[in-house]
Amino acid sequence: MRILSNPYRGTGLDIPVLADVPYPLTEPVGILTRHPRYAETPLVELPDLARAAGVGHLHVKDERGRMGLGSFKALGAAHVIARDAEAGLAEGRTYVTASAGNHGMSVAFGAATYGACARVYLAETVPESFAGRLRAEGAEVVRAGETYEESMAAAAQAADAEGLALLSDSSWPGYTERPLILMEGYLTLMAEVFGQIPEPPTHIFLQAGVGGLAGAAAAITRAHWGDGPRIVVVEPEAAPALTASIEAGKPVIAPGPVSIMGRLDCKEPSLIALKGLARDADEFVTISEEEAVFGSARADEAGLASTPSGVAGIAAVMVAAGGLSLGPDSRVLTMLTEQAEP
Repeated sequence: MRILSNPYRGTGLDIPVLADVPYPLTEPVGILTRHPRYAETPLVELPDLARAAGVGHLHVKDERGRMGLGSFKALGAAHVIARDAEAGLAEGRTYVTASAGNHGMSVAFGAATYGACARVYLAETVPESFAGRLRAEGAEVVRAGETYEESMAAAAQAADAEGLALLSDSSWPGYTERPLILMEGYLTLMAEVFGQIPEPPTHIFLQAGVGGLAGAAAAITRAHWGDGPRIVVVEPEAAPALTASIEAGKPVIAPGPVSIMGRLDCKEPSLIALKGLARDADEFVTISEEEAVFGSARADEAGLASTPSGVAGIAAVMVAAGGLSLGPDSRVLTMLTEQAEP
């Protein structure tokens, strides 16, 4: 594990490229809580893992059953489409995206729910089993490119050429409106935590790919609990997009090898997430492939089978070994973000 203390904590990163980028929102808009498939996901306490990690309490928000889609991302893209539906904009519209996993399922689910259409571009390397899950939710699936980046470029090109609604879970210059609303959907998860946890945590570990969940959770944490909790952002050693950007003092691409933490294997940060986390996070840490495997094994032993991406927060807690000001009086909150792969 490598630990980077955030020099911008509390002030943020004041640079031109972020000037027109919004901060993450902090007021939950629980549109999806009215959906028949909605139910709060459990907050689980893990005393055995807490003892092994040398902390007083370890609470894990278990997102594996979220909306029947298997991950926290059910609250993201579907929330954007639900907001459009309330404004009378969703019916008959085609939402297009690229995906290697859970984001595409949320787009497909949201479109099917609110009378829209979904087209999801997949790289050739994405298993056909996932394509089948998308089709079962009503999405059109298009194969394009060898990598996620190539499939995303194809999705963006189709959106421009055909006048479709591009719905990415990342943000970049000139594209922030839909990702901001997508991150707003994740606030529902934290609103549930506020009502479930017995007392505020001292530490919150948030795994990050492009940073959407981490950015949203950190922003609402500061609004609700103030400066008390220490917020730690967890990334793969092979994809330190946020960590490298904080080190550089600007958004950067952080190339590296393919990580087994595939959902977190993102080389470029979402600008909204970077702007928020530069202000709100205390530390950025990276974990190795071996540490992710160790965390997966410990989570599995605790009855929380997931993926190396899903347990990255747990893994970071387990390998911190007293770092990050953790100790017997620490009350730690982290996320189990997705179900195990079939």
